Amino acid sequence: MKKKSFLSFHLIGDFKSPKFIENPAKIKQILWEAAKRANNTPLKVAVHKFPHQGITGVVILAESHIAIHTWPEYGYLAIDIFTCGKNTRPYTALEYLKKVFLPKRVRIKMIKRG
Repeated sequence: MKKKSFLSFHLIGDFKSPKFIENPAKIKQILWEAAKRANNTPLKVAVHKFPHQGITGVVILAESHIAIHTWPEYGYLAIDIFTCGKNTRPYTALEYLKKVFLPKRVRIKMIKRG
């Protein structure tokens, strides 16, 4: 097997016209599940619901983090999946998030870090 020339993956996702979920408890569940599907170790989840609309949530992983930020007024949801380790599966987490949020368009950028 070829040795990696980087230490971690950082997937940056833009979801256009997604299904918005404004329930903080549901967002916590979604982030936790995304972490498990990525074969990561979730440590803690924090979610903040803004007074009028929008949510920011992050699950801290032993391997880094997964975060979402929503802007319902612009029909936009940002995804950050930053993971490390030889057994991590960030694209599996991404596919799960696409199934949950059902965006009409998706743009992904993958950065190899380290």
